[in-house]
Amino acid sequence: HFSNVLTTILSLTREFIKLPDPSIEPPDDYKWKWFGNALGALDGCHVDVSVVAADEGRYRNRKQDITTNMLGVVDWNMKFLYVLPGWEGSASDSRVLRDAMRNDRQDAFVIPHGKYYLVDAGYTNGPGFLAPFRSTRY
Repeated sequence: HFSNVLTTILSLTREFIKLPDPSIEPPDDYKWKWFGNALGALDGCHVDVSVVAADEGRYRNRKQDITTNMLGVVDWNMKFLYVLPGWEGSASDSRVLRDAMRNDRQDAFVIPHGKYYLVDAGYTNGPGFLAPFRSTRY
């Protein structure tokens, strides 16, 4: 029954979850004036999990903890726009992002043309992403 209820709830997500309009300007705050076309920020997050002993190798992250890697995308008001949980802790943040942006995903993460998200140095600069320069103190 749980699976049926969850499937039904997920089928209603388009009805209840409305993504923000990408044409909305960032808050009128001096910190954001340099990021006119940015829609928000994204990053990966490791969450501790318990898995069977046979799977521990895949879920062991670089700090030797057993985790799952989750991608989170937030807007200017720190409201979640997109979440992709479930990747093994050994997966890099950029690998999880690449999977989220696959065109064949029903819930693909899409960035409107001409817009971008702020990312940390674990990601690369490119269309849709603005990362800081490595080894540069800001």
